[in-house]
Amino acid sequence: MIDRYALPELRELFSERRKLQLWLRIELLATEALAAADVIPAADWERIRAELGSGEVEPDRAHEIERESQHDVIAFLRSVTERMGSEGRWLHYGLTSSDVLDTATAVVLRDATAVVEGELTRLLEVVRRLAIQHRSTPMVGRSHGIHAEPITFGFKVAGWLAELQRDGERLARAREGIAVGKISGAVGSHANVSADVERHVCEALGLRPDQASTQVVSRDRHAELLTALAVLGGTLERISIEIRHLQRTEVGEAFEPFGGGQQGSSAMPHKRNPILTERVAGLARLLRADALVGLENMALWHERDISHSSAERFVFERALGVAAYATRTLAEVLDGLEVDTERMAANLDLLGGMVYSEALLLAMITKGAGRQEAYRLVQGAAKRAWAAGTTGSFRDEVLADPGIGEWVSADDIAAAMDLDHHLAGIDATYRALDLEE
Repeated sequence: MIDRYALPELRELFSERRKLQLWLRIELLATEALAAADVIPAADWERIRAELGSGEVEPDRAHEIERESQHDVIAFLRSVTERMGSEGRWLHYGLTSSDVLDTATAVVLRDATAVVEGELTRLLEVVRRLAIQHRSTPMVGRSHGIHAEPITFGFKVAGWLAELQRDGERLARAREGIAVGKISGAVGSHANVSADVERHVCEALGLRPDQASTQVVSRDRHAELLTALAVLGGTLERISIEIRHLQRTEVGEAFEPFGGGQQGSSAMPHKRNPILTERVAGLARLLRADALVGLENMALWHERDISHSSAERFVFERALGVAAYATRTLAEVLDGLEVDTERMAANLDLLGGMVYSEALLLAMITKGAGRQEAYRLVQGAAKRAWAAGTTGSFRDEVLADPGIGEWVSADDIAAAMDLDHHLAGIDATYRALDLEE
């Protein structure tokens, strides 16, 4: 992650020092289990614990050795054992590099996913508050970008809430799925390291042993996490695009917060651009790309190759960092969102009642009109109103149309154009989401 978008807590989780400390802890836990099984002499284990029990590592020395060895785990082991005596030979006994790498990665990914979930929890709280606050704030619903029928802003936000809740469920499943380790040896067969050692290491780290590892943990788990992050990104982008549309000059219904000293354009002082939601939309593209990397990494040769390794050195930190940052950014946008309820009401009536065309159609059908005849009459009134281009002309055209008047009265038309009737049904969504105040 570049500094501009990096959250400090995630930067620490993915730091080189923490990675090496996890590697050392895994080696010590495995050695401890081997000592308990009388594979390693008790005296050697005591010397190992005394020398390495503090958990201190030397990243610079490990990197120096890696330049020669071209193998990061070997370099790490040499940097640790060169300060030890003969007892150092027991480190990594029966293990392969992926035992250390994949088990440590599982810890990091589990903890980093929890950070994203924390950001999502805050976003859900903000969205829930908005949905309740604007439950009765009328606005026009749009399909294809065109005015459709009345809704409320809270109803729109409630849809975001439901989707974000599903994102949370997906992340929780992915975090559970990724929280597995493997200490099963070169091809996963436990030939030189027992399942008891694996169980001891994993339990100490809060992981489950992989049920059927090869030399690596199968990458479907990692693909599931990256895909869940991409779907979350899709939700964040969906909400961001909506805010961007509502902030357009021609719409003007809701606005990102804009600081007192903020400047929107280097050239045009009047500009108030939706830069934060545009940023979130751009970051969502990275998450989709990273999901593809996870899917590509699933198909490894035989019991393993390392074609996934180089990609994973980038993709995990970036995807989790982007998801956490984008989620936090959108929460800040919605927490400070400026909603223009008067503009929403004005836009709702912009077409002079056309948004009630379906209710009028149904009223005519109820009174006995054929559907196609009723549709033709109501559409004709709408076309004439569009041609006239004057606000309120649709109502006038409907009231003046003898064909419509043959089926419905002025009172029937007024009832069909009653806003409360169109908004009463949103209570079902609020009950389903337990959105009572």
